[in-house]
Amino acid sequence: MTPLNITRHDAATGPVLHVAGELDYDRAAALRRQVEHLVLAPGQRLTLDLSGLEFCDSTGITALLAARHHAETAGADIVLAAVPPGLLRTLTIVGLDQIFTLHADGDAPEA
Repeated sequence: MTPLNITRHDAATGPVLHVAGELDYDRAAALRRQVEHLVLAPGQRLTLDLSGLEFCDSTGITALLAARHHAETAGADIVLAAVPPGLLRTLTIVGLDQIFTLHADGDAPEA
C-alpha cells in the first residue's frame, strides 16, 4: 500500500494539486477535503496532476468527479494532467474522457 500524498502549488492559471500514491476507498476523502478547501475564482483552472498516481478505484474516480463539481460550481475549469494509462483506459471506457479535459503531461498548457 502506498499512502496518498497531495501537494499544491499555484500556477498562473490556478492551483495545481499533484496527487501521488493510491487513490482508493481509504484515501479518497483526503483528496475531497483538499479540493473542498480550495477557493477558486471564475475563469481559473484547477489542475490535478496525476503523474504520481499508482492506483485509483471507483471511490477515487468519485473524488475526481467531486473535484469537477467543485470547480464548475465556482465557475472554474478542471484539467486532469498526466493521467496514468490504466486510469485513462477506465475513464475512456465509462465515458468520463468526454467530461474531463485531459492533458498528456503534468503541467497543462498555460491559458
